[in-house]
Amino acid sequence: MSNGLLEQEVGVVKGVGKERALELAEMGINTLRDLFNYYPYRYEDYQVRDLDAIMHGDKATIEGVIFSEPLIKTLAKNKNYLSVRVAVDNYLITAVWFNRAFLKKQLQIGRPILLTGKWDKNRLQLTVSESEFLDSQQPSKKGHLLPVYSLPSNISQNVFRKILINAFKQFYQTINDYYPPEVLDKYKMYSLSEALKAIHFPKDYQDGKHARRRLVYDELLFYQLKIQYYKLHNRNSWAGTAKEIDHQRIADFINKLPFSLTKAQNRVIAEILADMSNELAMNRLLQGDVGSGKTVVAAVTLYANYLSGNQGALMVPTEILAEQHYSSMINYLANYGIEVALLTGKVTAANRRSILGQLQMGLIDVVVGTHAIIQDEVFFKNLGFVITDEQHRFGVEQRAALRKKGQEKTPDVLYMTATPIPRTLAITAYGDMEISTIDEYPVGRKKIETYWVKPKSFARVLGFMEKELKAGRQAYVICPLIEESEKLDLQNALEVHGRLTEHFSNYSIGLLHGRQTAKEKDEIMSRFTDNHINVLVSTTVVEVGVDVPNATIMVIYDAERFGLAQLHQLRGRVGRGEWQSYCVLLADPKNEISKERMRVMTETNDGFVISRKDLELRGQGDFFGSKQSGLPDFKLADLFADYRTLEVASADAGRLIKGSEFWEDPKWSRLVNELQRFAVFQNETLDS
Repeated sequence: MSNGLLEQEVGVVKGVGKERALELAEMGINTLRDLFNYYPYRYEDYQVRDLDAIMHGDKATIEGVIFSEPLIKTLAKNKNYLSVRVAVDNYLITAVWFNRAFLKKQLQIGRPILLTGKWDKNRLQLTVSESEFLDSQQPSKKGHLLPVYSLPSNISQNVFRKILINAFKQFYQTINDYYPPEVLDKYKMYSLSEALKAIHFPKDYQDGKHARRRLVYDELLFYQLKIQYYKLHNRNSWAGTAKEIDHQRIADFINKLPFSLTKAQNRVIAEILADMSNELAMNRLLQGDVGSGKTVVAAVTLYANYLSGNQGALMVPTEILAEQHYSSMINYLANYGIEVALLTGKVTAANRRSILGQLQMGLIDVVVGTHAIIQDEVFFKNLGFVITDEQHRFGVEQRAALRKKGQEKTPDVLYMTATPIPRTLAITAYGDMEISTIDEYPVGRKKIETYWVKPKSFARVLGFMEKELKAGRQAYVICPLIEESEKLDLQNALEVHGRLTEHFSNYSIGLLHGRQTAKEKDEIMSRFTDNHINVLVSTTVVEVGVDVPNATIMVIYDAERFGLAQLHQLRGRVGRGEWQSYCVLLADPKNEISKERMRVMTETNDGFVISRKDLELRGQGDFFGSKQSGLPDFKLADLFADYRTLEVASADAGRLIKGSEFWEDPKWSRLVNELQRFAVFQNETLDS
């Protein structure tokens, strides 16, 4: 039997009538499960503290005895001030209430009292927010942590607490656990009933901590079970082709490269080739920092795919990036008799017809292009391998459309990203993919020297730029906005472009921003790539992929306005050639988080360190941006703080989903039944 009782309507709770049930329904509380899972967002602490342990300005609860007659002062019309001396520990303090004159008669000398309020250590004074007399017959808050919920105005905290108290009195003993006893023993976890009660009404902070630990594990395990079941089910339904991998010829190809691969590159190539040799289609994410060498990994694996007799495709988000990748693939592959084609919107109608015909006949081995590759009229003879670069720039439908070009068999798919993702987020956001990581950099790669400069020192920055320009190098200057905004006092691209054009009159200054057409952007970027533009003033549209080896300076205006990950991506536009490169952060941050971003950028070039710090500073919710990722909205779990629990839950889910015991042994039946509530398990047979 599962926790079917949790699906009962909330109206079964004592004190919840039809009208109250409707009010709770408006909060999304329809069942007992909804009620028990409506967690408090904080607790009011009524645990009595010693005065010596309370810091100045803290909110605290103290216990004492009234020592003097109360005094009332009138402050203004309908405003008053009530004070009384209270003996607390070895001190005599002043307790102060505002607009509580009605308490005067009750404040009798010798009467025990519980006071909660803000402590002024210098004046030995407590400004009281709540008080109660300990000799009354009413239940006392003394010693309790009381939950505080997000509630509408028509339901008070006390009313909601009372509903939960009644619910636990009625149903506590009948809440079944999802896990067999050995799991609770192994992790020394609370039972489900213990955890639910303690998250709402903890005896102390330790009790609440144990409750949260159990419920966080539940959230993360359920999520991992969902995505790993989905992954297993989809993998089994993807009929791929087991490719013959010619390891000797691939090794010869690698040995003839003009540089040595890193251990990380060799490791991820081995992981990809192992997938390609499997009859199930590959679904793998390759993540690696800017400059870590993902492109050559793409070339090696496309070569392996070619040797197996299949066509390959490489899809990228922009035309200029497509042209750069096409040039790289020609350099790597053309000497091996591999036909490489470029398919973008720029291709003439005649050339396009020719390329489409050759693709369909199998005369082109590798095609590099933009979303032009996934148009309806594009057909392949035997597409076996698809690489999507900067995969987050494509929608799910676009990525799926390229996968479907494989006719009867699903091609192997490799997604590449230069945005390093912390392991915890990768497990969660890309749980349906295998993940390969290039976590080291090619030998001899020069570190980009990064400086944080206050705007008043911009003249020095201009002098430094001029020195690099005279040496034949190029520079980027990045601005957050296109034109003036009354809301944000930011330097903007138009103003900066004008200023630099005036200062560097002997040089060509380009301007790139989001309101230009795709054709205009491509023309400007091509001129910059060909060194016809010396300084490119731009908004963040240059963030992804563009490779200009001659550019050695990146200046970022109002750098405090950018997130760490974005700053790191922008910095990665330089440092791509043989010369030392520099990044200058023009910033005057006003808060500690912005200052910390500047410090991190000057201290490390490691994208994985930066992404972890970015997650720490920003939190998981907006790490990817509001429209990105499909990350679950957990009630309690925090992917940064709870990363150890996530890794345990991920490993546990993998073992359970793949093992027959989980599906067959009655001791797991409650968890299996619980999982059937989730959409991914609907209309599926839950057996191995």
